[in-house]
Amino acid sequence: MRYIRPSSLTWWAGLLAMLTGIASVTLPATGPLAELSRLVALLAGSGDASPAGLVFLGLGLIGLRDRIERGFRGYA
Repeated sequence: MRYIRPSSLTWWAGLLAMLTGIASVTLPATGPLAELSRLVALLAGSGDASPAGLVFLGLGLIGLRDRIERGFRGYA
């Protein structure tokens, strides 16, 4: 479970990017969840970033944080 680090700000940023991408794919634009869909669109930059791009950005941030942490352990 080395990738799950709730005390890391990078982990939270990656998780938010992933959840925003997943929500923008799954939430309908109309209906009872329309307001939530509008909020997700604001978080995603109103269509500037694709949902897949946000998911990959989130996974990349989480992996990058882990790699940097493991890289610095050898120098301490």
